[in-house]
Amino acid sequence: MAARIGLLGRSLQRLNSSARLTSRAPACAALRCQHTQTSHNEENLRPETSQTRSLMDIGTRRVFTADHDIFRESVRRFFQQEVAPYHAEWEKAGQVSRELWEKAGQQGLLGVAIPEEHGGVGGDILSSAVVWEEQMYVNCTGPGFSLHSDIVMPYISRYGSKSQIQKYITQMAAGKCIGAIAMTEPGAGSDLQGVRTNAKKDGSDWILKGSKVFITNGWMTDVVIVVANTNREARTPAHGISLFLVDAGTKGFDKGKKLEKIGLKAQDTAELHFDDVRLPADALLGEENKGFYYLMAELPQERLLIADMAIASCEFMFEETRNYVRQRKAFGKTVAHLQTVQHKLAEMKTQICVGRTFLDSCLQLHTEKRLDSATASMAKYWASDLQNSIANQGVQLHGGWGYMWEYPIAKAYVDSRVQPIYGGTNEIMKELIARDIVKDK
Repeated sequence: MAARIGLLGRSLQRLNSSARLTSRAPACAALRCQHTQTSHNEENLRPETSQTRSLMDIGTRRVFTADHDIFRESVRRFFQQEVAPYHAEWEKAGQVSRELWEKAGQQGLLGVAIPEEHGGVGGDILSSAVVWEEQMYVNCTGPGFSLHSDIVMPYISRYGSKSQIQKYITQMAAGKCIGAIAMTEPGAGSDLQGVRTNAKKDGSDWILKGSKVFITNGWMTDVVIVVANTNREARTPAHGISLFLVDAGTKGFDKGKKLEKIGLKAQDTAELHFDDVRLPADALLGEENKGFYYLMAELPQERLLIADMAIASCEFMFEETRNYVRQRKAFGKTVAHLQTVQHKLAEMKTQICVGRTFLDSCLQLHTEKRLDSATASMAKYWASDLQNSIANQGVQLHGGWGYMWEYPIAKAYVDSRVQPIYGGTNEIMKELIARDIVKDK
């Protein structure tokens, strides 16, 4: 609780110091005052998603507390004021601005769950989830905050040396150093044991050679964690993988080009090339040949955040569609009066609420360090498939306007399509789930 209060206090202080956001600070203060009068029993009476006026309401879901609600207020305001108005410009540019990253750092939105003693904010993973969800609630997929904060930074915080933590974490939490992780290769997608990028020792240095593709934050990255083979004689590929920290500007490190995608247009995605990049011994992250085990330990959180963002996107798309059909008229009355539309909305909401319940269970498990790979894989595959289903239905209920780029549902539709692919394809997710089912206990 102390960590959460510290997080929220710092966030609110930053909120008060921001010229653009000060006008709403009293509301946050009122929420804080209100929380002091909230009993534990009242916390347990928080409405579930299915019982709310809107699937995006603040103050819902038992997994959260009033502390999280206060934080959510400030996060929501940040995305509404600092991201949504500029996102169309960033879609044309193929990347968000560096100024946005620093603003996010000033508001305490980066490295939320990284320990304060390492230079992070010191909150819990549920506070990170607030940031994931609020980004999807404004339908702005450009900022790569979640990958930076909850995939890249944990590797450095958990496996990095003291000097690596000191060098990177504080700067990353401030938004002055943007992080990426380079796993996928042109010839090896979800198969991490098939990586061909390799690093060989040359005295005390390492020589890194290879290419990566589809790297989120790849164009803007200041530091990238590179997955490489360091022992081709290992008894299995998994026993010969290591992780390296490579700074932008290092000789031989070329970012290639920003990739043109059908969706996620404001999110910079790039090819990365490493042409005999010489790295010092202290560029190795963690222990040599232990990289695959680090990856396996961290992937459940990556899959959890993909799943949570998928369900949050479903919640946004549902509300967008509900609002549209209640206004759009056909045959002399609103589309919402048609029974077939009402039944479709009923199906969509039920599916979303069922998915949200499972996701909140996974979030709770993760706070207790009990989320295993199979369960995280279930969440990722189910939620991302549902996201695509809801997107498709939302476009259909919008009719011709759903196909127009100016409508949020159209952007959500194309942005949804990659979710079953990255973080491990959903076919791989089913393989991981199946292995757990059939293996001898």
